[in-house]
Amino acid sequence: MEELLKNLKISVSENLYLKDPESSELGRRIIEHGILLIDKIGFEKFTFKKLGLEIQSNESSIYRYFENKHLFLVYITNWFWGWKEYQLMFSIYSINDPEEKLLKAIDVMAHPVIQDIRFKHIDEVALNNIIINESSKSYLTKKVDEENKHGHFLLYKRLVKRISQMISELDCEYKYPFSLATTIIDGSLHQHFISQHFLSITDGGDKINPSMFFKNLVLNLLNTNNGK
Repeated sequence: MEELLKNLKISVSENLYLKDPESSELGRRIIEHGILLIDKIGFEKFTFKKLGLEIQSNESSIYRYFENKHLFLVYITNWFWGWKEYQLMFSIYSINDPEEKLLKAIDVMAHPVIQDIRFKHIDEVALNNIIINESSKSYLTKKVDEENKHGHFLLYKRLVKRISQMISELDCEYKYPFSLATTIIDGSLHQHFISQHFLSITDGGDKINPSMFFKNLVLNLLNTNNGK
């Protein structure tokens, strides 16, 4: 399986871009430096003009790839969820036990991100910071239903489905596998945010991380002896 992953490409919906940024050196530089710039100054202050200055290219060249900065954010958010799905499937590949599989999935979702050398033009740590701090801006819009119909959130939804299936595999009688799956995924991001900005209202810290919390939650919530 390691051999198959050497040439891995995260496929993002073509509805999110005008020209595939992975198809050219300029496109990859737009993604690379766009992520670094948003991580540095925040999405509100981010503009294609500022990005153009970073990559020493005309602002108009960026518009050949992305219609606007909102779709750029949706694109990199989708890429992140596709990357998480790849990590998830690789991590559970040889695991057969349902409980062990779900706990490993929680680790993938909730542990701090480290750099992935397979994707040299993307700083996954910076991107993870964006997902924690900015990703809600990709869907908390008036056009969310329309964008959903066009498949803008397909990779996120597919990841939720995979984890919900693991929950049902562990406890087939549990009635809310999708709700629990989204709680694990989104709750992990929220706990990281709270730990960074509102430490006084979280149990997280040096000794307790979001992964530990959600493992405890799942093991106390589900019937882990179901089917054994």
